[in-house]
Amino acid sequence: MNFDLVIIGSGPGGYVAAIRAAQYGLKVAVVEKEQKLGGTCLHVGCVPTKALLHYAELYEEALRSEKWGLSYQNLHLDYTQLIRRKSAIVGKHAKGVEYLFKKHKIETIRGRGTLLGKGQVEVSAAEVSAAEVSPAEVSSTGRGRTLSAPNIILATGSSALMLPGLTADRDRILTNVEILDLTEIPKSLVVIGGGAVGVEFASVFRSFGAQVTIVEMLPRLVPSEDEDVSAELARAFRKRGIEVHLGAKIGRVSRSAGGLEISLTDSGQAERKLSAGKLLVAVGRKPATGHIGLENTQVKTDRGFIEVDPWMETAEKGVYAIGDIVAGAPQLAHVASAEGLVAVGRIAGKDPEPVNYLHSPSATYCDPQIASVGLTETAAREQGHDIKIGKFPFAANSKASILGRPGGFVKVVAGARWGEILGVHIIGPSATELIAEAVTAITAEATVESMMSTIHAHPTLSESVQEAFNNTWDLSINA
Repeated sequence: MNFDLVIIGSGPGGYVAAIRAAQYGLKVAVVEKEQKLGGTCLHVGCVPTKALLHYAELYEEALRSEKWGLSYQNLHLDYTQLIRRKSAIVGKHAKGVEYLFKKHKIETIRGRGTLLGKGQVEVSAAEVSAAEVSPAEVSSTGRGRTLSAPNIILATGSSALMLPGLTADRDRILTNVEILDLTEIPKSLVVIGGGAVGVEFASVFRSFGAQVTIVEMLPRLVPSEDEDVSAELARAFRKRGIEVHLGAKIGRVSRSAGGLEISLTDSGQAERKLSAGKLLVAVGRKPATGHIGLENTQVKTDRGFIEVDPWMETAEKGVYAIGDIVAGAPQLAHVASAEGLVAVGRIAGKDPEPVNYLHSPSATYCDPQIASVGLTETAAREQGHDIKIGKFPFAANSKASILGRPGGFVKVVAGARWGEILGVHIIGPSATELIAEAVTAITAEATVESMMSTIHAHPTLSESVQEAFNNTWDLSINA
C-alpha cells in the first residue's frame, strides 16, 4: 500500500509528526508494535511517573500542613488507588491519541516495522500477539504487508539499560517499567543512577515512606545539570532522609531472605554493604534501533544511535530519524516532538528551522524540582565566555513562603558585556513550569536588561526569575 509518509513508532515524536503531516495534507500511516498508541512516554515514562510525583507532593503537603492550621484525621495512603488513578490518566490520553489519528485520517498499523530499502517498510506480527492485530493489517501468510512511501520517519524510541549480570525480574530488580507495576510501597529501595529517572523515583518512594538510597558512579547527582543545582539537590535529598553515595560503584548483587544484598565501593574506595527490598536500575537508555532493517539502507549509526542532518534526514534519502534514537540529541519527549515537526516540515516543503538543542529545556520532577535551559556556568566558561552570574533564593520569595517551599534558587548565566542570556537553571517549587519563561527569553534573544524590565505579578514564584536577572547586575531588590 502506498503512502506519502510512513512513521515507525507512535511515541511523542511519532504521533506528533503524524498529526502535523496529516494537517499538511499528506497520506500517513503509523506502524506501532504495541497494543496502545503513545509510546514509552505515555505508558511507562513521562505521564505515569509525573502522576506519582504529583501525588507524592500532595501527600507530603498533607503530612506537614498541621503547622498551617490544617489537620487531618486518619490520613491514609492508598497506594492501590493511586495506581488506579495513574492508569486511568494514561488510558485517557492513549485513547486521545487514537481519537486524533481517526480525526486526521491517519492509518494505524499494528506490528513491527522493518526497513526493506527503496522506500519500503515490511510490517510483521512476529512479536505482536494475535489479539493486537486485525486480519486486515497482516497477511495470512505471516510475512506481513509491505508499505511503500517516499518518506519514512523512524521514531522507535529507547529502552532501559541494565547493568551487566543483572536482569529485570518484576520482583526485586526493576527498571522504570517494572517499578510502575508495584502493588505496594517497598520498605526499602536502592536506586542505581542519580540522573533524572533515578532521582524522580527516589523522590516518589521517599515521600511515600520508603527508606531510599541512591548510588551514583559520577561525583554528583543529575550530572548534566549545573553544579550548583547538583549540590543543592544532594543537600535537599539528605535533609529528606535519602541516603546518597556519590562516586560509588556497584559490585555484587545477591538475593537474601528479605530482599537483596548489594555491595558497593564508595568514593574513598571503602567497601559497603546495602540491604534493600527492591533495586531500581536507572543508568540510562539505549536506542531501539536493532532489528528495524537499518542494514538494508545507507543509514549511518554511532553506537546504535542514528546520525541525521539538521532536518533529521539520515544518509538514506527519504528516511528520517527522531527522538531517543538520534545521535547527540537529548533523550526528552518534547525534543522528539520538536524533531518530528522539523522532519515533517522538511518533507512537506515548509522550510522549517532546525531544532536548537541548546534552547531545549530540561525538566526533572523530583522534590525539589529541577529545570534548565542553555549553558551551565562551567560550560560557558569552558567555551570562553566572559560571564556574569545572577542568583536568587526562593527563601526570599513570598509565594514560596506561602507554599511552604523556600528551598532552592534561580541561577542566570549571562554574557558580562552585553547581558545576553546564556543559561538559566532552577531548583525549587514549580521549576518545571517556571523554565518556560527562560526558554522564551533565550529563544527570543532577550537580554538581562529586558528581563529586568518585564513586570511580573506579585506575589508569584516567577518573581524569583526576574530577581535572578536583577542580581546578574547586583540589583536584586529582595535579597
